[in-house]
Amino acid sequence: MNPLFVTFAVIVTLLMLLSLYRTVRGPTVFDRMLGAGVISTKGLILLCLIGFAYDRIDMFVDLALTYALLNFIGTVVLAKYFEHRTEQEAGEGDPR
Repeated sequence: MNPLFVTFAVIVTLLMLLSLYRTVRGPTVFDRMLGAGVISTKGLILLCLIGFAYDRIDMFVDLALTYALLNFIGTVVLAKYFEHRTEQEAGEGDPR
């Protein structure tokens, strides 16, 4: 295994831990969503680095694309949920 890829993988993992702090301690739900998205993006980079290290980039890029698609769908679903929840909370105070 190339030591350069291992070094990059360790750096990306440390950056993921920094994003984990924002995900856990975020003052709002949107900060937590953003932190989770950053962790997922770093996970994609980590998957590609592992693919380069094991000389199987084709398989790991397929896994990374699938993971990115699931991350995108999850983000859209959460955004729609919070948008709908906010509209319901705003409608409760409406006298109509």
